[in-house]
Amino acid sequence: MNNNPIGLFDSGVGGTSIWKEIHQLLPYENTIYLADSLNAPYGNKSKEEIISLSIKNTELLLEKGCKIIVVACNTATTNAITVLRGRFRVPFIGIEPAIKPAALQSKSKSIGILATKGTLNSELFSLATKEFTKDIMITEVIGEGLVPLIEKGALLSSEISSLLEKFLKPMLENNIDHLVLGCSHYPYLIPQLVKLLPNNIKIIDSGEAVAKQTKSILLENNLLREASNQPIIQFITNSSDITLKHLLKKYLEKVDIETRKF
Repeated sequence: MNNNPIGLFDSGVGGTSIWKEIHQLLPYENTIYLADSLNAPYGNKSKEEIISLSIKNTELLLEKGCKIIVVACNTATTNAITVLRGRFRVPFIGIEPAIKPAALQSKSKSIGILATKGTLNSELFSLATKEFTKDIMITEVIGEGLVPLIEKGALLSSEISSLLEKFLKPMLENNIDHLVLGCSHYPYLIPQLVKLLPNNIKIIDSGEAVAKQTKSILLENNLLREASNQPIIQFITNSSDITLKHLLKKYLEKVDIETRKF
């Protein structure tokens, strides 16, 4: 099992931000990433649809022999991971908005959360918010329209800038000092966000924490691959691979991208 791959899935290309953190921390691990771009974004779908798509993605990764599944999607984690853990025997790693560190570190006692509708409306998100933000003002904003633009590779477009300015306005009015990115697509917007935000506002995403948790669970289950030959890295998408190639250009010599229906 140690040589079996780590499986990751997301509603498109955004979870590659999580894959990069895992690959950096665990460079010898074989990985398979599933980009369900055809059904992106998950954030606007019903809970039932999200669960159904998450089961389908998990089954495909298990057919490929994955030893652990990383749900590299906030919406799929908050809506479906409990069902997945109850249905399949493989370990699962989820990704949730990093509310706790933002709340604990905030000096202004005001934080912003930019996420999809599916994440913000989920029960898991609601529970996390209540637990860690009793004395904190939270400005929640749905990043409507961001995921489709990121899927198209329009990371530096004027459309993205305009949307971000609109979404950040109520947060800045509420004097936030931490911005939590609640979607795995959103780390790709950090260069734009840095230009739009004052220097005192810290941007937090979950990528590094997810990578560390993945390593911890692999260690706990004696599933770490030993440092050896070059890992096998596969990406599978059911849509155009243009944006994937752009986001992974640094890794293209060792990355295999397959386009297929699923």
